[in-house]
Amino acid sequence: MKTVITYGTFDLFHVGHIRLLKRLSLLGDKLIVGISSDEFNEIKGKKSFFSYDERAEILGSCKYVTEVFPEHNWQQKRDDITKYQVDIFAMGDDWEGTFDELADLCEVVYLSRTEDVSTTDIKNTLSKVDDAELDRIELSLHGVIEIVRSLSLR
Repeated sequence: MKTVITYGTFDLFHVGHIRLLKRLSLLGDKLIVGISSDEFNEIKGKKSFFSYDERAEILGSCKYVTEVFPEHNWQQKRDDITKYQVDIFAMGDDWEGTFDELADLCEVVYLSRTEDVSTTDIKNTLSKVDDAELDRIELSLHGVIEIVRSLSLR
């Protein structure tokens, strides 16, 4: 059985995330995803729209993902690779070369990102929306989480 591992914040889950996770899942039999914790995002100077628990629930319900766990710091990757007996460490090509030092533990792969979609672009577009519209969008997104919860209970 071949195990693949990847990491990310996965905020504002979108089609680019789905396409990347699908491609990652095709590399092995099991896809494990480390999701940046809220505390780790703070260290990185990032603020997520959704909490870690919400992002973990969303990713955990994705059919391409076998398991999710929190990423608390940059250094844990080596331990995670050993713990989960990882065969392939894979990231988007925006990280190309960054994790090559892990090649002594497993194969390191960088996949191309989905063109024309990114969480940063979505956040930039949303930043131009007025407060009333933003409140409506936030309410809708939290409604989507409730739908995901109800579907995952089946």
